[in-house]
Amino acid sequence: MSSFCFQVEDSGKPAEDSGIEHQKIPSESFIASVLQEQAARLGVPTAILAAKSAVANIEQICEASPSSSQTPLLNTEQREKLSRLLLTVKDLLTNNVFCRSLFCQEMWKMKKPPLLEIVWQLHRDSIVGLEELLESNPEVPAVVEWLCSGLRGLCGQAEEPLGDVELPGRLLTDFVIMFLQNGFQQTSELGRKLEFKKVPQICHAVLQRMLTCKYSFFSSGVQLGCAYASRCIAQLLLVYRNAVHPDSLQQFFRHTLTEVLTYSPLLKVSDAIHMQREWTFTRTCSLLTTLYRKLFVAFSAKESIRQLQQVLETHEVNWQHVLSCVSTLVVCQAEAEQLFKGKWVLCLLIKAFENYDMESMITAFLIARQAALEGPAVFMPYSEWFKASFGNAGGPHGSSKKALVFLFEFLSELVPFETAPYLKVHIMYPPFVPTKHRSVLMEYITLAKTRLADLKVAIEDMGLYEDLSSTNESVQPQGQALRDVEKAIQIFENTRKIPTSVIEASIFRRPYYTSWFLPALLRPRVLPKTPDVRMVFIDSLKRADKIPANLYSTYIQACGAMKEKLLQESSHSEEPVEQLKAELAELRALIVDQTKYEDVPAQIAVISDRLSNVLSCSNDENEAATLNSQIHVSIFAPDLEPCHQSVVDLLLTSFCQNLIAASYFNPPDRQGSCLSLFVKMMCGHRNLLPALLGRLCQLIYHQGPSLSDAHILGLAAFVIHLSEHRSLIPEVEADLGVAQAVPEKILSITEYWNFLLVCRTEESFAFCLRFCTAAVSYLLCKFSSLPHDELCALLPPSLVKKLQYTVPRLNLEARGIACEEGKTELAWSSLSCPSMHYKRASLCLWKQARFQELLKEKAFQLSFREWLLLELGVHPDKDILPAPERHDFHYWAIYQWYLPAPSASGGCDGDLEKACDVIIGAILDFSQGYSAWGVGSCPAVDLGGIGYDQLKMSINPDILCKLQEMVLELRCRRKGLSGCLDARRHFLFRVFQERLKGREHGSALGEQLWRQQELLLQRRILVGLPASALILTHRKGKKTMLDCEDFFHFVNSELKNICSRGYALSYDITAHFFRGLLNASLDCEESAEGVNDVLTTCQTKCPIVLFSAALWWPRLEPVLCSQWQRLFGAPLAAELATLRDRGRSAASFLSSEAVFPISGPPWISAAFLHFAVQQQSARGRVRDALKRLGTEAELFPLQLLVSLLFFSLMDLISAKIASKEGVDFHKSLEWSLEILQCLEERGVSWPLLFHPAEKVPRKYHILRSAASDRHLRLLPVAFYSLTPGFCQELFTREPAFLCVALDLYLQLLQLFLEGEDLPQADKAGQGPGLAEHVDSLEVIAKARQFLLAALPRCPPRSFGTVQPLLDRCEKIDPELKGALLHLSRAAAALELDEELVLF
Repeated sequence: MSSFCFQVEDSGKPAEDSGIEHQKIPSESFIASVLQEQAARLGVPTAILAAKSAVANIEQICEASPSSSQTPLLNTEQREKLSRLLLTVKDLLTNNVFCRSLFCQEMWKMKKPPLLEIVWQLHRDSIVGLEELLESNPEVPAVVEWLCSGLRGLCGQAEEPLGDVELPGRLLTDFVIMFLQNGFQQTSELGRKLEFKKVPQICHAVLQRMLTCKYSFFSSGVQLGCAYASRCIAQLLLVYRNAVHPDSLQQFFRHTLTEVLTYSPLLKVSDAIHMQREWTFTRTCSLLTTLYRKLFVAFSAKESIRQLQQVLETHEVNWQHVLSCVSTLVVCQAEAEQLFKGKWVLCLLIKAFENYDMESMITAFLIARQAALEGPAVFMPYSEWFKASFGNAGGPHGSSKKALVFLFEFLSELVPFETAPYLKVHIMYPPFVPTKHRSVLMEYITLAKTRLADLKVAIEDMGLYEDLSSTNESVQPQGQALRDVEKAIQIFENTRKIPTSVIEASIFRRPYYTSWFLPALLRPRVLPKTPDVRMVFIDSLKRADKIPANLYSTYIQACGAMKEKLLQESSHSEEPVEQLKAELAELRALIVDQTKYEDVPAQIAVISDRLSNVLSCSNDENEAATLNSQIHVSIFAPDLEPCHQSVVDLLLTSFCQNLIAASYFNPPDRQGSCLSLFVKMMCGHRNLLPALLGRLCQLIYHQGPSLSDAHILGLAAFVIHLSEHRSLIPEVEADLGVAQAVPEKILSITEYWNFLLVCRTEESFAFCLRFCTAAVSYLLCKFSSLPHDELCALLPPSLVKKLQYTVPRLNLEARGIACEEGKTELAWSSLSCPSMHYKRASLCLWKQARFQELLKEKAFQLSFREWLLLELGVHPDKDILPAPERHDFHYWAIYQWYLPAPSASGGCDGDLEKACDVIIGAILDFSQGYSAWGVGSCPAVDLGGIGYDQLKMSINPDILCKLQEMVLELRCRRKGLSGCLDARRHFLFRVFQERLKGREHGSALGEQLWRQQELLLQRRILVGLPASALILTHRKGKKTMLDCEDFFHFVNSELKNICSRGYALSYDITAHFFRGLLNASLDCEESAEGVNDVLTTCQTKCPIVLFSAALWWPRLEPVLCSQWQRLFGAPLAAELATLRDRGRSAASFLSSEAVFPISGPPWISAAFLHFAVQQQSARGRVRDALKRLGTEAELFPLQLLVSLLFFSLMDLISAKIASKEGVDFHKSLEWSLEILQCLEERGVSWPLLFHPAEKVPRKYHILRSAASDRHLRLLPVAFYSLTPGFCQELFTREPAFLCVALDLYLQLLQLFLEGEDLPQADKAGQGPGLAEHVDSLEVIAKARQFLLAALPRCPPRSFGTVQPLLDRCEKIDPELKGALLHLSRAAAALELDEELVLF
């Protein structure tokens, strides 16, 4: 048997000399025959002998390992031997001369257990399955230990940096699949696996050991050495989709989650109450949160909560794990907040109060608190949750006194373990308690205040806007008061009203208000010449008697005294300034001498003291400045006090001189921390920071191109060190000017630089490139020894992004260049050399390997959208590139860089449609005033000064040209895909609609203005694109059809709402559509038929297009006729000819005695006639034509008259809300009354036009569908403008007229209550701006007067139709409701009397 292996080896050798097919069968047959001879000689079956021989050879292979330690993998030599052995065994199995069962038993009798790779190879080659092999071992614990040991070694080998990762991964995958398939079997799988009784037990035990190993690391906090458990768990989560039954996986995940939550349940509930602040998502062990997140992948948020709830109800739990799981769930699952708040926590509270169950109560509170600790962006603050749950009588505690007592008993039991913020919430927002049980509440408040006293926290000193959901401990009262003042001023600035919280504090929290809030508000200062927001707020409080007169007088005197003191000190300030200069000079002497670096910190401390003397500030004032949350800087006009500006200039000059002097002797990386300490000292003087940042704004933003090389180098290095100490600098409130969409932005110091570095003109391009090159070069040299991650943290992303924009733009060599490490090292000394051109310096930096490594980081990658927004901001006539070079750059950037680039790096994945989406979005964002760094949530556009407004309102022609090229290319591609469903969806309108829907709602007025501006810009883009791009084509059978569905939908839902006429689009988009329709019809086999089909569809699906054509037909007709003749040289399409005929018929009908033709939909004819009437100056002729039209008895003229009335009413509204359209209000009213008179004479039921939308007859629904939403909302105004034309018989003839009139009156009132300006004719001597409010009230008064006068004339049956409106009427005009009820009862009594007379 010992020679068996050698025989196997020999059997493979002939294959090397000749074909394998010739040698394989004879050699294998030879081995089988030898085994049979030996078996006959020994008197044993051949299969048994073969099995024992195979085990012996496997044992020999294992013992051949040179390593003394047990490793789960074979070496190369062992693997080759095993491979040859397995080939032979497979042949023996084929010839039925191999016993599997004996082989499995003999495997476990070896001196040492088999290696995992051997077992895996047996399984993979289908010789012996893993399950069969495990089942054959009689000792289950030994097998479990063997597997765990092998897996541990396998993971360790995979972790080795030079090890083979692929093979261990494959082994792990197969083993893990087997563990899951057998350890968590489903009912459907039990039948086919009954032969394996031990395997499920073994697999389950191994999985449990793996999990237990991982849990131990959670508890210890040690993350090293857990490769075994972590890798195995990761493998479980990677392979499940294709290999494991989903139910098995879910069962395992549930088991895992249960094991985690119940592992080592040593902590008590009291510990959880006290320590849960330390168990938030960010503070929890990353291994544990990672495991939770991977487990949640298999569950929905609802299922995760259900599992968590089940564990809490049935097990003793580890509260740290449970609450960290809650945090992870609420952070990672967006829908978890609503499930927590609306179901789980609420159900726990209901259960607690139904059964008086303390356990459910504490669970609810712990979960709500834990979720709230993750911040208001994730879950509502605890204070809001507590108020919502117990702040009203409808809470679960309001059902009985027993429930109320239960709540306070629970809260009282919490008190010894509570922290101050939660106690403050319970005191400031106490549960609702009936007056008769007030004593229960007072007992708790007394107990809570005692606990607060033990914690040395006074409830009286609690701030107005204190963040009770914060995980930080309470700040000192003076600090909180300063924050309250800033918050109150901010609210006052937005609302121009004294905040309610301040009013309440002045009454109910008098000690805090007088002792802390007012002193913080009335800190003496030099008052500005023009009162600022703070001064206006103080004056408002004084007028409201919220500031005592003597305190206000003292404040004014103190402010005056401070001004005089500053004036006096300015004349005697030479000495402190000179002392500061002397100390700064001494610092320079130390910095240039490397042997004296150790003296620098002491010298900087002296400078700090001298600086305090110059600034004339105390420690208290500097600390007060520390508590201010933001630094205000006006980007356009930074306002600096002269004394502060001189000090800042002195410090900045000293820094630049020190840098240049030190760089003369040493590169930045050998200059020590001198300059860093200097900047840190400046940041410590918080009252200096506003002047410092304002001066940097002046120097970089306003004066940058005029700075010298030395200044640029110094300021660039200074910016890097400021970013190094960014944690010491508060946020910057950047004032961008009132003309912007977002006037003010809150920025970090690293975001602030993006605003100051602009690229719009030739000068600003050159400066930005020089500054960013100097800053990044300094950082790479200064911090060359830092690890990559720390270096990235120091570098402001905007500097790198500006370089990514400017370097390829100005350097042809940088476009697509690879790094050239070792060839282009840029020495810091050469950067300050005047002979070193800035373009060459930037190119040297660009080629640096380390800089290229930075560009691989996502935070530093300039996305396509950001590039576009920067490019859109360039003034074409002041660009540093001439037009041909700019064109070449755009082509490279779009087609060669961003279009093929992956989306992960800011590109478009080669998707042309995606590129168009980004370009359109960038154009719209730029025009709306957003920046390259995000819409709505990041800085606004970095304004470039001169001509920005004109630039913003135009579309960059170069970018628009590229967009046109792409759209045309897409259209050509879609022709080939016209049968696909995706090809029938127009991406342009999808982009537009997504932007309109994805908007975060702000104020109603702001949202309305934004939406109007957005639609105007979208229309401008549509008009700028090829006309045929509006229309798609698709195949229907063998015909090519024109598809305008998306355009029609966009017009009906959006565009019609920005047309000032209310029922007709502007000329540009109307003409563009018709030109596009004619161009697109070239793709049809029958062009005229395609045009006719679209225009016929317009009649029902988008009538506003035809109304627009009627409005602009005098200008549109020659354009379309000429285009049709050029394209086809044939008679006009039938529908176009019909439009032409209607236009001519309307003109001839008004100018002669001709009969108006009766054909087609009456509203289209009415539109042509209406616009023809507007062009007529002779009103008498128009009146005669109207009478002629009204004499016809057919239905067509009557419907045409009603349509004319609708158009005239729309013009009546347009005359007031869009006066620029040139529609005269009085003429429109006169025309409307004439049409109304004609309708009345014919007895036409015209009030149907004013019925609610759902009740409007189908024949008039098309008219309303074409009107803008605002015009429809203002229909009540138009209706009550017609009251002079209402005849007496109207109420009798139209039973529903009273209902219509009342409904429109209520709509009129509702519009006024919602702040809508109700248009009316201008009064003599008053412009519309002065009389808007008076006009609105007058419109309402006239409408009310008309209703009250008409009510007595209404027939009794009319009152029955107004019953559904009485509830609305009671809320808005109860007096009118009383009149309606009185008259309706009288009418009912009269009807009853008439009925009695009959008898």
